[in-house]
Amino acid sequence: MLFVVAVVAFLAACTARESDAPNVIVPGGPGEQAQTLAPEDVGTDRWVAPNEADLKYVVGMIGHHRQALEMAALAPERAQNETVKALASRIYDTQGPEIGAMEQWQRQFGEKAPAHGHSGKMPEVDHKSMPGMATDEQLAALKAARGADFDRLFLQLMIAHHEGALKMALDLLSTGSDARVEEMANDVMVSQQDEINTMKAIKIP
Repeated sequence: MLFVVAVVAFLAACTARESDAPNVIVPGGPGEQAQTLAPEDVGTDRWVAPNEADLKYVVGMIGHHRQALEMAALAPERAQNETVKALASRIYDTQGPEIGAMEQWQRQFGEKAPAHGHSGKMPEVDHKSMPGMATDEQLAALKAARGADFDRLFLQLMIAHHEGALKMALDLLSTGSDARVEEMANDVMVSQQDEINTMKAIKIP
């Protein structure tokens, strides 16, 4: 019996490819099947470069997150409700690193883009028109508020802000082509829906 197991293991090893690294799954476009690429195909002509939806999502979500950080940074000195303070701290601690991850993705795309016939330049995005973005007037009102007034306005604006991020992530998941951007969008869907539920449950007298 041990001899048979050894033979099977030997045959499996003989049929292994040059690289033991796992294959890379590259999602296709809407209605298309995903491709499975060997590790040595990454960076070659078989690699599917990010599409315009991926690029716009990353540029847009970086700006979207930065406004969330701006609002969250106001809470320590202005908020009264301890749950609001804790939530703002969580948003700040989560979305800061997410911005870093998206900026790293941009740098990596810029390095690979010329080999795929792309300039590597990021598209222009009108951040003020993105869903859920607070206006300049709303931000000014939030900065001027204190105590329970701040708590109520913060929750109102941040719920709308998170709902806008969910819409952006959902749109990306139906139009994007890059696996890593899709993963980041899924993270936004999970974390921000959870925070929306938390915010809606907070009662400010």
